[in-house]
Amino acid sequence: MEKQAMYHQAYGKYAYPVGPDTLRVVLRTKKGDLQRVTVVYQDRYPGGPEYSKVMERSAQDEMFDYYQADLTLETARFAYMFWLDDGIEQIFMNEKGFFADPPENTEFQYPYIAPRDLWEPPAWSQGALVYQIFPERFANGDPNNDPADVEPWDALPTRESMKGGDLQGILEHLDHIVDLGVDVLYLTPIFVSPSNHKYNITDYYTVDPHFGDLDDCRALVEACHDKGIRVVFDAVFNHCGYEFFAFQDVLAHGRQSRYWDWFAIADTPITTDPPNYLTFARDIWTMPKLMTQNPEVREYLLGVAEYWIKECDIDGWRLDVANEVDHEFWREFRRRVKTLKPDALIVGEIWHEASEWVQGDQFDSVMNYPFRDAVCDWLGEDKIRAGTFAQRLAKVQMNHRQAVNLAMYNLFDSHDTARFLTLAGGDKAKLRLAAGLMLTYEGSPMVYYGDEVGMEGENDPDCRRGMIWDKRRQDRELLQWYQDLANLRRTRPVLRTGNCRTVMANGAANVFGFCRYDDQDQIVVLVNNSAHERQVPITDSFWPLGRPQSVRDLLTQDAWTDVIRLQPFSMAVVAERR
Repeated sequence: MEKQAMYHQAYGKYAYPVGPDTLRVVLRTKKGDLQRVTVVYQDRYPGGPEYSKVMERSAQDEMFDYYQADLTLETARFAYMFWLDDGIEQIFMNEKGFFADPPENTEFQYPYIAPRDLWEPPAWSQGALVYQIFPERFANGDPNNDPADVEPWDALPTRESMKGGDLQGILEHLDHIVDLGVDVLYLTPIFVSPSNHKYNITDYYTVDPHFGDLDDCRALVEACHDKGIRVVFDAVFNHCGYEFFAFQDVLAHGRQSRYWDWFAIADTPITTDPPNYLTFARDIWTMPKLMTQNPEVREYLLGVAEYWIKECDIDGWRLDVANEVDHEFWREFRRRVKTLKPDALIVGEIWHEASEWVQGDQFDSVMNYPFRDAVCDWLGEDKIRAGTFAQRLAKVQMNHRQAVNLAMYNLFDSHDTARFLTLAGGDKAKLRLAAGLMLTYEGSPMVYYGDEVGMEGENDPDCRRGMIWDKRRQDRELLQWYQDLANLRRTRPVLRTGNCRTVMANGAANVFGFCRYDDQDQIVVLVNNSAHERQVPITDSFWPLGRPQSVRDLLTQDAWTDVIRLQPFSMAVVAERR
């Protein structure tokens, strides 16, 4: 028994409440080491009954197994230990270590499920289908507000080019978004900025005139709400634009400027080539970094966050470069935003492991770039096989409590990456698989505008082409695929909020499968990323609620009793045949 690999702590992602009297505990062990894990638990104050529960192996990566169980006590006070069995040795694991017979008062303890600790992201955000729009490139609804140098809509974009997309254009194409089954509209920045991307903001309190005005913003949000769609704005609080009023004052008055400490400037004179002040990324002089430890900076930006909720009733914020802003700022940001709108969503842009930010004191969710990297490596570029793919998803899954996983913004491309279709060499079968997986897997799938009609593009700026609105140039079959999957998410809620467990990861066959399940429903999804037909037996282990006598594919209506047949580069979404 490999004791060195075993790990548990009575807090964080290893022990967290999932109900007012229910605690979820997770134990990490060496992969394949144990035959059975049981958790023994009772009230932390002695004298009450003792209970035991066999733990389920909920995930597995390349090194570890993760066992999970939900414990319920009316008192909401827990003391527990683990009983471990590898088929040869049986021992207890408690807070003090490993014992054949544990001494008294050595259990792990979760003292009490306090109501305020029973935290999760807003219910509406869990499993929601998100649609990301880059406003300058989605649709031009009002040519009267176009920039002077607007280029043809279908011309390949450059870093500086403008096409005239605006808020009116989004409003005029809202039916497309509704038909796609979208629950949340996420807009990249819409505030005054000299660029097409608007991440170098000049005025945080004003809609860019090339996009419209405050009334246009209100009209768009209201129209979305009328159709049951939430709206999330982009908060660029790590840095501002070169033309931002405070930075301009510093340029004019140097150290005498009252805003000098809003930035990190080495000395005067201020230079831009290279910049002698901190910026976003490396030496991007148009984006001076804001010092959020400065009380005036903090108050200014927190006021921005409140203003747009008050003025336009937006439903949340996506936080740009969130991991380069101090944690205390985000804690205060959360307090202010949630006070104003308790069910507002806060999503951080973090490209790496992000569990530190989603503990209930900062963000509700993050953009799931580790998911994106795994999908692109497996389906887009064939760098890994199904077994490695499953292990990488397991790492992400076990880094967070389940409610956070349900709210994670799963994506496979965005305005910052190459389009998936281009990454996959134009292979639309691969795009269908990626979309099908994303729209059925645990989390909030985020569709980047135009993917649903087959748009292509290399990295920025090519991934920011004008949306294809000519139906003759759209891939209508692909669009129907997205719509069918979105409709399935609506008709089978288990695909939105159910548990998720890997049931197959065959590296040789390159087939990956998982089950979405709750107390009433279960659906198995199988993805064949190979050029050969694969036959997958319908085994008992696939079905947490019991194996059905026969199953059908919810998308194609194909039916099977013993073996599911997967065509090359195809997937099946199967449930009990009724």
